[in-house]
Amino acid sequence: MADQFDLVVIGGGPGGYVGAIRAAQLKMKVALVEREHLGGICLNWGCIPTKALLRASEINHLLHSLDAYGFAADNIRYDFDKVVKRSRAVAGQLSGGVKHLLKKNKVTVYDGQGALAGPGKVKVTKDGKAVADITAKHIILATGARARVLPGMEPDGKLVWSYREALLPNTMPKSLVVIGSGAIGSEFASFFQNMGSKVTLIEVMDRILPVEDVEISSFVQKAFVKQGMAVLTGARVGQITKGAENLTIEVEAGGKAQTITADRLISAVGIVGNVENLGLEGTRVKVDRTHVLTDPMGRTGEEGVYAIGDLTGPPWLAHKASHEAIICVENIAGLHPHAMDTSNIPGCTYCRPQVASVGLTEAKAKEAGHEVRVGRFPFIGNGKAIALGEPEGLVKTVFDAKTGELLGAHMVGPEVTEMIQGYGIARTLETTETDLMHTVFPHPTVSETMHEAVLDAYGRVIHI
Repeated sequence: MADQFDLVVIGGGPGGYVGAIRAAQLKMKVALVEREHLGGICLNWGCIPTKALLRASEINHLLHSLDAYGFAADNIRYDFDKVVKRSRAVAGQLSGGVKHLLKKNKVTVYDGQGALAGPGKVKVTKDGKAVADITAKHIILATGARARVLPGMEPDGKLVWSYREALLPNTMPKSLVVIGSGAIGSEFASFFQNMGSKVTLIEVMDRILPVEDVEISSFVQKAFVKQGMAVLTGARVGQITKGAENLTIEVEAGGKAQTITADRLISAVGIVGNVENLGLEGTRVKVDRTHVLTDPMGRTGEEGVYAIGDLTGPPWLAHKASHEAIICVENIAGLHPHAMDTSNIPGCTYCRPQVASVGLTEAKAKEAGHEVRVGRFPFIGNGKAIALGEPEGLVKTVFDAKTGELLGAHMVGPEVTEMIQGYGIARTLETTETDLMHTVFPHPTVSETMHEAVLDAYGRVIHI
Protein backbone atom coordinates (compact mmCIF):
# COMPACT_ATOMS: atom_id res chain seq x y z
CA MET A 1 0.00 0.00 0.00
CA ALA A 2 1.32 3.42 -0.95
CA ASP A 3 1.67 6.09 1.71
CA GLN A 4 -0.97 8.77 1.07
CA PHE A 5 -0.46 12.52 1.41
CA ASP A 6 -2.02 15.77 0.28
CA LEU A 7 1.34 17.08 -0.93
CA VAL A 8 4.72 15.55 -1.70
CA VAL A 9 7.76 17.82 -2.07
CA ILE A 10 10.83 16.39 -3.81
CA GLY A 11 13.88 18.29 -2.58
CA GLY A 12 14.59 19.72 0.87
CA GLY A 13 16.37 22.97 0.04
CA PRO A 14 15.20 26.52 0.83
CA GLY A 15 12.31 26.08 -1.58
CA GLY A 16 11.31 22.55 -0.68
CA TYR A 17 11.42 22.66 3.10
CA VAL A 18 9.74 26.07 3.27
CA GLY A 19 6.96 24.83 0.99
CA ALA A 20 6.51 21.69 3.11
CA ILE A 21 6.25 23.71 6.34
CA ARG A 22 3.82 26.23 4.85
CA ALA A 23 1.63 23.39 3.57
CA ALA A 24 1.65 21.79 7.02
CA GLN A 25 0.58 25.12 8.52
CA LEU A 26 -2.36 25.03 6.10
CA LYS A 27 -3.38 21.63 7.55
CA MET A 28 -2.13 19.52 4.65
CA LYS A 29 -0.61 16.09 5.22
CA VAL A 30 2.88 16.58 3.79
CA ALA A 31 5.82 14.40 2.80
CA LEU A 32 9.26 15.68 1.88
CA VAL A 33 11.81 13.59 -0.03
CA GLU A 34 15.50 14.54 0.27
CA ARG A 35 18.36 12.43 -1.07
CA GLU A 36 21.30 14.14 0.63
CA HIS A 37 21.10 17.09 3.03
CA LEU A 38 18.11 18.90 4.52
CA GLY A 39 18.56 22.56 3.72
CA GLY A 40 19.87 21.76 0.25
CA ILE A 41 22.91 23.21 -1.49
CA CYS A 42 22.30 26.71 -0.09
CA LEU A 43 22.48 25.74 3.55
CA ASN A 44 25.06 22.95 3.26
CA TRP A 45 27.31 23.92 0.35
CA GLY A 46 26.45 27.46 -0.67
CA CYS A 47 24.90 30.50 0.99
CA ILE A 48 25.59 29.67 4.62
CA PRO A 49 29.05 28.05 4.76
CA THR A 50 30.48 30.57 2.30
CA LYS A 51 29.33 33.40 4.56
CA ALA A 52 31.08 31.74 7.49
CA LEU A 53 34.28 31.59 5.45
CA LEU A 54 33.90 35.17 4.27
CA ARG A 55 33.44 36.29 7.87
CA ALA A 56 36.80 34.71 8.67
CA SER A 57 38.43 36.54 5.76
CA GLU A 58 36.94 39.85 6.94
CA ILE A 59 38.44 39.26 10.38
CA ASN A 60 41.79 38.43 8.83
CA HIS A 61 41.68 41.66 6.84
CA LEU A 62 40.74 43.65 9.97
CA LEU A 63 43.53 42.10 12.04
CA HIS A 64 46.01 43.21 9.41
CA SER A 65 44.56 46.75 9.47
CA LEU A 66 44.73 47.34 13.23
CA ASP A 67 47.08 50.30 12.99
CA ALA A 68 44.32 52.40 11.41
CA TYR A 69 42.34 52.00 14.67
CA GLY A 70 45.23 52.62 17.04
CA PHE A 71 45.98 48.98 17.84
CA ALA A 72 49.03 46.81 17.34
CA ALA A 73 49.44 43.04 17.41
CA ASP A 74 52.32 40.73 16.62
CA ASN A 75 52.47 37.30 15.05
CA ILE A 76 48.94 37.36 13.62
CA ARG A 77 48.09 33.97 12.15
CA TYR A 78 45.16 31.63 11.59
CA ASP A 79 44.49 27.91 11.75
CA PHE A 80 43.00 27.14 8.34
CA ASP A 81 41.57 23.80 9.46
CA LYS A 82 39.64 25.57 12.23
CA VAL A 83 38.35 28.16 9.77
CA VAL A 84 36.96 25.40 7.54
CA LYS A 85 35.62 23.35 10.49
CA ARG A 86 33.73 26.38 11.82
CA SER A 87 32.13 26.84 8.42
CA ARG A 88 31.01 23.20 8.38
CA ALA A 89 29.76 23.43 11.97
CA VAL A 90 27.59 26.43 11.11
CA ALA A 91 26.07 24.52 8.18
CA GLY A 92 25.56 21.44 10.33
CA GLN A 93 23.80 23.40 13.06
CA LEU A 94 21.34 24.93 10.61
CA SER A 95 20.71 21.63 8.81
CA GLY A 96 19.79 20.14 12.17
CA GLY A 97 17.50 23.11 12.71
CA VAL A 98 15.64 22.36 9.47
CA LYS A 99 15.18 18.75 10.57
CA HIS A 100 13.69 20.00 13.86
CA LEU A 101 11.33 22.41 12.08
CA LEU A 102 10.02 19.68 9.78
CA LYS A 103 9.44 17.37 12.74
CA LYS A 104 7.74 20.18 14.69
CA ASN A 105 5.36 20.73 11.78
CA LYS A 106 4.70 16.99 11.42
CA VAL A 107 6.18 16.73 7.92
CA THR A 108 7.09 13.13 7.05
CA VAL A 109 10.65 13.04 5.70
CA TYR A 110 11.88 10.30 3.35
CA ASP A 111 15.61 9.79 2.89
CA GLY A 112 16.09 9.02 -0.78
CA GLN A 113 15.65 10.01 -4.42
CA GLY A 114 12.10 10.91 -5.41
CA ALA A 115 10.74 10.44 -8.92
CA LEU A 116 7.36 10.70 -10.59
CA ALA A 117 5.87 7.26 -11.11
CA GLY A 118 2.56 8.09 -12.78
CA PRO A 119 -0.25 10.56 -12.04
CA GLY A 120 -0.19 11.45 -8.35
CA LYS A 121 2.55 8.92 -7.60
CA VAL A 122 6.13 9.26 -6.35
CA LYS A 123 8.61 6.44 -5.97
CA VAL A 124 11.40 6.87 -3.43
CA THR A 125 14.65 4.92 -3.81
CA LYS A 126 18.00 4.92 -2.02
CA ASP A 127 21.15 3.41 -3.52
CA GLY A 128 19.00 1.64 -6.09
CA LYS A 129 16.69 0.07 -3.51
CA ALA A 130 13.01 0.88 -3.07
CA VAL A 131 12.22 2.97 0.04
CA ALA A 132 8.56 3.89 -0.40
CA ASP A 133 5.71 4.47 -2.83
CA ILE A 134 3.81 7.69 -2.14
CA THR A 135 0.60 9.10 -3.53
CA ALA A 136 -0.54 12.71 -3.43
CA LYS A 137 -2.84 14.98 -5.38
CA HIS A 138 -0.11 17.61 -5.54
CA ILE A 139 3.65 17.13 -6.15
CA ILE A 140 6.22 19.93 -6.00
CA LEU A 141 9.60 19.46 -7.69
CA ALA A 142 12.26 21.43 -5.80
CA THR A 143 15.47 19.60 -6.70
CA GLY A 144 17.60 22.69 -7.28
CA ALA A 145 20.66 22.93 -9.47
CA ARG A 146 24.36 22.12 -9.54
CA ALA A 147 27.50 23.74 -10.90
CA ARG A 148 27.92 23.81 -14.67
CA VAL A 149 31.00 21.90 -15.78
CA LEU A 150 32.85 23.00 -18.91
CA PRO A 151 35.10 20.64 -20.91
CA GLY A 152 38.67 20.80 -19.61
CA MET A 153 37.54 22.23 -16.27
CA GLU A 154 36.07 19.09 -14.73
CA PRO A 155 36.63 19.17 -10.94
CA ASP A 156 39.22 16.56 -9.97
CA GLY A 157 39.24 17.09 -6.20
CA LYS A 158 42.84 18.30 -6.24
CA LEU A 159 43.82 20.97 -8.77
CA VAL A 160 40.42 21.93 -10.21
CA TRP A 161 37.71 22.79 -7.69
CA SER A 162 33.97 23.32 -7.86
CA TYR A 163 32.27 25.15 -5.00
CA ARG A 164 32.28 21.93 -2.95
CA GLU A 165 36.03 21.46 -3.09
CA ALA A 166 36.51 25.20 -2.50
CA LEU A 167 34.50 24.88 0.74
CA LEU A 168 36.62 21.96 1.95
CA PRO A 169 40.15 22.85 0.84
CA ASN A 170 42.88 20.67 2.24
CA THR A 171 45.32 23.54 1.98
CA MET A 172 45.38 27.30 1.51
CA PRO A 173 46.67 27.74 -2.07
CA LYS A 174 49.39 30.31 -2.54
CA SER A 175 47.93 31.14 -5.94
CA LEU A 176 44.47 30.61 -7.36
CA VAL A 177 42.58 31.23 -10.60
CA VAL A 178 38.80 31.75 -10.46
CA ILE A 179 36.93 31.45 -13.76
CA GLY A 180 33.59 33.24 -13.67
CA SER A 181 32.90 36.49 -11.81
CA GLY A 182 29.26 36.12 -10.86
CA ALA A 183 28.29 36.03 -7.20
CA ILE A 184 29.89 32.62 -6.53
CA GLY A 185 33.14 33.36 -8.34
CA SER A 186 33.53 36.84 -6.86
CA GLU A 187 32.86 35.58 -3.33
CA PHE A 188 35.46 32.81 -3.56
CA ALA A 189 37.96 35.16 -5.19
CA SER A 190 37.42 37.65 -2.36
CA PHE A 191 37.72 35.00 0.36
CA PHE A 192 41.00 33.52 -0.84
CA GLN A 193 42.49 36.95 -1.67
CA ASN A 194 41.72 38.20 1.83
CA MET A 195 43.14 35.03 3.38
CA GLY A 196 46.46 35.57 1.62
CA SER A 197 46.25 33.81 -1.74
CA LYS A 198 47.31 35.52 -4.95
CA VAL A 199 44.08 35.43 -6.95
CA THR A 200 43.41 35.92 -10.64
CA LEU A 201 39.73 36.43 -11.54
CA ILE A 202 38.80 35.70 -15.16
CA GLU A 203 35.55 36.79 -16.81
CA VAL A 204 34.44 36.27 -20.43
CA MET A 205 32.16 39.33 -20.35
CA ASP A 206 33.54 42.86 -20.57
CA ARG A 207 33.18 43.42 -16.80
CA ILE A 208 32.92 41.45 -13.58
CA LEU A 209 29.54 40.96 -11.88
CA PRO A 210 27.94 41.51 -15.29
CA VAL A 211 24.32 41.46 -14.04
CA GLU A 212 24.98 44.46 -11.78
CA ASP A 213 24.84 48.12 -12.73
CA VAL A 214 27.98 49.05 -14.66
CA GLU A 215 29.06 51.65 -12.06
CA ILE A 216 28.87 49.06 -9.29
CA SER A 217 30.80 46.49 -11.33
CA SER A 218 33.51 49.06 -12.03
CA PHE A 219 33.70 50.02 -8.35
CA VAL A 220 34.17 46.40 -7.26
CA GLN A 221 36.76 45.70 -9.94
CA LYS A 222 38.84 48.69 -8.83
CA ALA A 223 38.53 47.55 -5.21
CA PHE A 224 39.66 44.01 -6.09
CA VAL A 225 42.67 45.33 -8.00
CA LYS A 226 43.56 47.66 -5.11
CA GLN A 227 43.52 44.61 -2.82
CA GLY A 228 46.09 42.92 -5.06
CA MET A 229 43.81 40.73 -7.16
CA ALA A 230 44.44 40.36 -10.88
CA VAL A 231 41.24 40.79 -12.90
CA LEU A 232 40.95 39.82 -16.57
CA THR A 233 37.73 40.73 -18.39
CA GLY A 234 36.71 39.99 -21.98
CA ALA A 235 38.88 36.93 -21.51
CA ARG A 236 38.91 33.56 -23.25
CA VAL A 237 40.36 30.53 -21.50
CA GLY A 238 42.32 28.18 -23.72
CA GLN A 239 44.17 25.03 -22.82
CA ILE A 240 44.57 24.02 -19.19
CA THR A 241 47.57 21.84 -18.43
CA LYS A 242 47.85 20.02 -15.13
CA GLY A 243 51.15 19.40 -13.39
CA ALA A 244 51.88 17.45 -10.24
CA GLU A 245 51.09 20.30 -7.83
CA ASN A 246 49.86 23.15 -10.03
CA LEU A 247 48.36 23.94 -13.41
CA THR A 248 48.85 26.39 -16.23
CA ILE A 249 46.01 28.21 -17.93
CA GLU A 250 46.27 29.84 -21.34
CA VAL A 251 44.22 33.03 -21.48
CA GLU A 252 43.57 35.64 -24.14
CA ALA A 253 42.40 39.04 -22.90
CA GLY A 254 42.58 42.47 -24.48
CA GLY A 255 44.06 40.99 -27.66
CA LYS A 256 47.01 39.56 -25.71
CA ALA A 257 47.74 35.93 -24.90
CA GLN A 258 49.26 34.96 -21.59
CA THR A 259 49.91 31.88 -19.51
CA ILE A 260 49.03 31.82 -15.81
CA THR A 261 50.43 29.26 -13.40
CA ALA A 262 48.46 28.62 -10.23
CA ASP A 263 48.17 26.07 -7.43
CA ARG A 264 44.41 25.67 -7.88
CA LEU A 265 41.56 26.63 -10.20
CA ILE A 266 37.93 27.25 -9.25
CA SER A 267 35.32 26.95 -11.99
CA ALA A 268 32.26 29.15 -11.29
CA VAL A 269 30.58 29.39 -14.67
CA GLY A 270 26.90 29.00 -13.87
CA ILE A 271 24.47 26.25 -12.95
CA VAL A 272 22.34 23.52 -14.54
CA GLY A 273 19.02 22.31 -13.18
CA ASN A 274 18.73 18.88 -11.56
CA VAL A 275 16.14 17.52 -13.97
CA GLU A 276 17.59 14.01 -14.28
CA ASN A 277 16.01 10.95 -12.66
CA LEU A 278 12.77 12.76 -11.80
CA GLY A 279 10.56 10.59 -13.98
CA LEU A 280 9.72 13.48 -16.31
CA GLU A 281 9.77 11.23 -19.36
CA GLY A 282 6.28 10.67 -20.69
CA THR A 283 4.86 13.63 -18.75
CA ARG A 284 3.82 17.05 -20.02
CA VAL A 285 6.50 18.77 -17.94
CA LYS A 286 8.54 20.96 -20.29
CA VAL A 287 12.28 21.52 -19.81
CA ASP A 288 14.24 24.36 -21.41
CA ARG A 289 18.03 24.23 -21.12
CA THR A 290 17.88 22.07 -17.98
CA HIS A 291 15.23 24.19 -16.25
CA VAL A 292 11.55 23.31 -15.81
CA LEU A 293 9.02 25.73 -17.29
CA THR A 294 6.17 26.88 -15.03
CA ASP A 295 3.44 29.47 -14.85
CA PRO A 296 3.53 32.23 -12.17
CA MET A 297 1.98 29.85 -9.61
CA GLY A 298 4.60 27.14 -10.16
CA ARG A 299 2.34 24.89 -12.25
CA THR A 300 4.00 22.75 -14.92
CA GLY A 301 2.30 21.29 -17.99
CA GLU A 302 1.48 18.13 -16.02
CA GLU A 303 -1.68 18.22 -13.91
CA GLY A 304 -0.87 18.25 -10.20
CA VAL A 305 2.90 18.71 -10.73
CA TYR A 306 4.61 21.97 -9.76
CA ALA A 307 8.21 23.22 -9.78
CA ILE A 308 10.01 25.94 -7.81
CA GLY A 309 13.45 27.32 -7.06
CA ASP A 310 16.68 26.83 -8.98
CA LEU A 311 15.05 24.01 -10.95
CA THR A 312 13.00 26.72 -12.69
CA GLY A 313 13.86 30.12 -14.14
CA PRO A 314 16.05 32.97 -12.89
CA PRO A 315 16.96 34.60 -10.64
CA TRP A 316 18.54 31.54 -9.05
CA LEU A 317 18.45 32.67 -5.43
CA ALA A 318 17.48 30.95 -2.18
CA HIS A 319 15.06 33.68 -1.10
CA LYS A 320 13.34 33.54 -4.49
CA ALA A 321 12.90 29.78 -4.05
CA SER A 322 11.41 30.21 -0.58
CA HIS A 323 8.92 32.84 -1.72
CA GLU A 324 8.00 30.79 -4.79
CA ALA A 325 7.28 27.89 -2.43
CA ILE A 326 4.88 30.01 -0.38
CA ILE A 327 3.07 31.21 -3.52
CA CYS A 328 2.84 27.69 -4.96
CA VAL A 329 1.51 26.12 -1.74
CA GLU A 330 -0.95 28.92 -0.99
CA ASN A 331 -2.31 28.65 -4.52
CA ILE A 332 -2.78 24.91 -4.04
CA ALA A 333 -4.67 25.70 -0.83
CA GLY A 334 -6.94 28.14 -2.68
CA LEU A 335 -5.69 31.31 -0.98
CA HIS A 336 -5.16 33.25 -4.25
CA PRO A 337 -1.65 34.62 -3.59
CA HIS A 338 -0.09 37.36 -5.69
CA ALA A 339 2.28 36.21 -8.43
CA MET A 340 5.91 37.05 -7.78
CA ASP A 341 7.44 40.13 -9.36
CA THR A 342 11.02 39.00 -9.87
CA SER A 343 12.17 42.60 -10.28
CA ASN A 344 11.48 43.07 -6.56
CA ILE A 345 13.87 40.28 -5.54
CA PRO A 346 17.13 41.67 -4.11
CA GLY A 347 20.42 40.21 -5.27
CA CYS A 348 23.40 40.10 -2.90
CA THR A 349 27.10 39.29 -3.34
CA TYR A 350 29.12 38.99 -0.14
CA CYS A 351 32.59 39.77 -1.44
CA ARG A 352 34.62 42.65 -0.01
CA PRO A 353 33.17 45.18 -0.75
CA GLN A 354 29.65 43.75 -0.59
CA VAL A 355 27.19 44.31 -3.43
CA ALA A 356 23.38 44.49 -3.26
CA SER A 357 20.75 45.54 -5.76
CA VAL A 358 17.04 45.41 -6.57
CA GLY A 359 15.13 46.38 -9.68
CA LEU A 360 16.49 47.76 -12.94
CA THR A 361 19.99 48.99 -13.63
CA GLU A 362 20.26 52.43 -15.21
CA ALA A 363 20.98 50.86 -18.60
CA LYS A 364 18.05 48.42 -18.37
CA ALA A 365 15.70 51.22 -17.30
CA LYS A 366 16.65 53.26 -20.35
CA GLU A 367 16.33 50.19 -22.61
CA ALA A 368 12.81 49.72 -21.25
CA GLY A 369 11.93 53.24 -22.43
CA HIS A 370 12.03 55.08 -19.11
CA GLU A 371 13.22 58.64 -18.82
CA VAL A 372 15.30 58.37 -15.67
CA ARG A 373 16.57 60.45 -12.78
CA VAL A 374 19.67 59.00 -11.15
CA GLY A 375 20.99 59.72 -7.67
CA ARG A 376 24.34 58.75 -6.17
CA PHE A 377 25.86 59.09 -2.74
CA PRO A 378 29.37 57.96 -1.75
CA PHE A 379 30.14 56.50 1.67
CA ILE A 380 32.90 59.09 2.11
CA GLY A 381 30.12 61.60 2.80
CA ASN A 382 28.61 59.48 5.59
CA GLY A 383 29.72 60.04 9.18
CA LYS A 384 29.07 56.49 10.40
CA ALA A 385 31.00 54.94 7.50
CA ILE A 386 33.99 57.17 8.23
CA ALA A 387 33.81 56.38 11.95
CA LEU A 388 33.77 52.65 11.12
CA GLY A 389 36.84 53.08 8.95
CA GLU A 390 34.78 51.94 5.94
CA PRO A 391 34.50 55.05 3.74
CA GLU A 392 34.61 53.20 0.40
CA GLY A 393 31.16 52.60 -1.00
CA LEU A 394 28.37 53.96 -3.15
CA VAL A 395 24.58 53.97 -3.27
CA LYS A 396 22.86 54.59 -6.60
CA THR A 397 19.14 55.06 -7.18
CA VAL A 398 17.24 55.07 -10.47
CA PHE A 399 13.82 56.74 -10.67
CA ASP A 400 11.27 57.21 -13.42
CA ALA A 401 11.46 60.93 -14.12
CA LYS A 402 7.74 61.22 -14.90
CA THR A 403 6.15 59.15 -12.12
CA GLY A 404 8.75 59.10 -9.34
CA GLU A 405 8.71 55.30 -9.28
CA LEU A 406 11.84 53.74 -7.81
CA LEU A 407 12.99 51.64 -10.75
CA GLY A 408 16.16 50.28 -9.16
CA ALA A 409 18.70 50.65 -6.38
CA HIS A 410 22.33 49.55 -6.42
CA MET A 411 24.73 49.50 -3.50
CA VAL A 412 28.37 48.63 -2.89
CA GLY A 413 30.12 48.83 0.47
CA PRO A 414 30.17 47.28 3.94
CA GLU A 415 26.97 45.46 4.97
CA VAL A 416 24.91 46.78 2.07
CA THR A 417 23.38 43.29 1.90
CA GLU A 418 21.68 44.13 5.22
CA MET A 419 20.34 47.44 3.89
CA ILE A 420 18.95 46.54 0.47
CA GLN A 421 15.72 45.26 2.01
CA GLY A 422 14.77 48.90 2.62
CA TYR A 423 14.63 49.52 -1.10
CA GLY A 424 12.96 46.12 -1.56
CA ILE A 425 10.14 47.20 0.74
CA ALA A 426 9.92 50.53 -1.09
CA ARG A 427 9.46 48.79 -4.44
CA THR A 428 6.95 46.29 -3.05
CA LEU A 429 4.87 49.13 -1.60
CA GLU A 430 5.23 51.11 -4.87
CA THR A 431 6.83 53.94 -2.94
CA THR A 432 7.62 57.16 -4.80
CA GLU A 433 10.54 59.52 -4.40
CA THR A 434 8.37 61.75 -2.19
CA ASP A 435 7.70 58.93 0.27
CA LEU A 436 11.40 58.09 0.46
CA MET A 437 12.46 61.72 0.89
CA HIS A 438 10.00 62.14 3.75
CA THR A 439 11.20 58.99 5.51
CA VAL A 440 13.39 59.84 8.50
CA PHE A 441 16.59 57.81 8.62
CA PRO A 442 18.38 57.53 11.99
CA HIS A 443 21.70 59.31 12.51
CA PRO A 444 24.44 58.29 12.58
CA THR A 445 23.91 55.20 10.42
CA VAL A 446 25.28 53.97 7.12
CA SER A 447 21.64 53.70 5.98
CA GLU A 448 21.57 57.49 5.64
CA THR A 449 23.43 56.97 2.35
CA MET A 450 20.19 55.45 1.03
CA HIS A 451 18.28 58.63 1.86
CA GLU A 452 20.93 60.91 0.38
CA ALA A 453 21.02 58.91 -2.88
CA VAL A 454 17.29 59.56 -3.25
CA LEU A 455 17.74 63.25 -2.50
CA ASP A 456 20.57 63.45 -5.04
CA ALA A 457 18.33 62.19 -7.83
CA TYR A 458 16.21 65.31 -7.29
CA GLY A 459 18.93 67.86 -6.66
CA ARG A 460 18.35 67.96 -2.91
CA VAL A 461 21.36 66.08 -1.54
CA ILE A 462 22.80 67.64 1.62
CA HIS A 463 26.12 66.07 2.54
CA ILE A 464 28.11 65.99 -0.67
